[in-house]
Amino acid sequence: MRANTENAEGTRGAVAHDDGRTDEVDAYAEGRTVRRNKAVRAAVEQGLVDADNPLVALLDVVGIRESAAELRSAFDAVTAPGTPVLHAFAVKASPLVPVLRLLRAEGIGAEVASPGELALARAAGVEPERTVLDSPAKTPAELREALALGIAVNADNPQELARLDSLMARSGSRSPVGIRVNPQVGGGSIEALSTATATSKFGVALRDEGAREWVVRAYLERPWLTRLHAHTGSQGIELTMMARGIAQTYELAEEINRRAGRHQVDTVDIGGGLPVNFASEAITPTYGRYARLLRETVPGLFDGRYGLVTEFGRSLLAKHGTVVARVEYAKSAGGRPVAVTHAGVQVATRTVYAPESWPLRIAAYDAQGRPKEGPAVVQDVAGPACFAGDLLARAQSLPLLEQGDHAAALDTGAYYFAHHYAYNSLPRPGIHGFAPDGAGGVAFATVRAPQTIEEIVTESGAAHTDALVP
Repeated sequence: MRANTENAEGTRGAVAHDDGRTDEVDAYAEGRTVRRNKAVRAAVEQGLVDADNPLVALLDVVGIRESAAELRSAFDAVTAPGTPVLHAFAVKASPLVPVLRLLRAEGIGAEVASPGELALARAAGVEPERTVLDSPAKTPAELREALALGIAVNADNPQELARLDSLMARSGSRSPVGIRVNPQVGGGSIEALSTATATSKFGVALRDEGAREWVVRAYLERPWLTRLHAHTGSQGIELTMMARGIAQTYELAEEINRRAGRHQVDTVDIGGGLPVNFASEAITPTYGRYARLLRETVPGLFDGRYGLVTEFGRSLLAKHGTVVARVEYAKSAGGRPVAVTHAGVQVATRTVYAPESWPLRIAAYDAQGRPKEGPAVVQDVAGPACFAGDLLARAQSLPLLEQGDHAAALDTGAYYFAHHYAYNSLPRPGIHGFAPDGAGGVAFATVRAPQTIEEIVTESGAAHTDALVP
């Protein structure tokens, strides 16, 4: 197979293959690796991870800013001048107020799906007009709050729309409101994350009998319905399938406007769901590739007649997070080395329970936090929880990890250390952002302090110790 590399769009190169397929070269990958290696060593030197604090999570601030800029640039390149575009970060991917604040500073809003996520976005200073509420189970109180604040709302189903009828009539809200539809284009390799299947719980299923006509009538009867929303992708979904779902959503918007005789639907929310490459350092697919595919597939969506909303989450942060765990013990079982660490199911729940769908790369560092050298040895990297399947990695080839070394779980910036699973009452790790300090070193900032044993006891009902005792 022949491959030629040429510059493309200034920051990336395109690799063309004989079969016509084009990959993109991640020009930022080397920089991420260098920054991560410096940060791990600095974390060891500064005592963020040591014998008494054997687990820490690190976030690459420079990398997050690069991804936000890439997202904005990708859609700026395909939309008509003056097109209103809101990139709303899916808060579920990293429900951390400092992260949301950083993204806000980079021009990214918030997509929320619960009262808690909305509270986090507000605490981070995300403006109501840059916030979108999505959820399949919104309560009347949630809807009232969103409408009072002027937050955009995507109704999930006919019963929710009926609830909104009453609330809109009473509130006089100026919130943009739309309906979420499911174009039922199919699923991907991870069934639990496939949102556009025939029986998905999300949105109005357009191919069900009478559903499409019901959606059109709903808009014709409600001039305040001005948005249309679909989320067709997630990890394991092919880009072409994602684009096909957006194309069908666009066609529905066109039908609504044609039958209404006016430009009623003025904004299409295309959701997020760009997959992440967990197999190597490279970011692929890129926002640029996806945006160009959408423009090729649905050119009318980008001609300036429709505003756009995106809701990316995992793809903005995954590559910029690292879990660093000290190797407490090194042992062997059945002839295979096993490094026992303090990072397991509590920080990497999906990987532990579904390793085929959520594999993680592990990087080996020595006791001083330097990249470890030596021949690759097939070994397991285990967590601290009391069940046999608590493994960060199975049969992964690495320089042999020894007691006092460090195992780093890469690509964990989204849906990992911010989503604690309290198995064995294991504490939440501390989270620190890192960036160059201006003098050749690394500066850390606390994003979330490590959970204390006292906090675990309090959360576990200590204030009600005698509640069950006569």
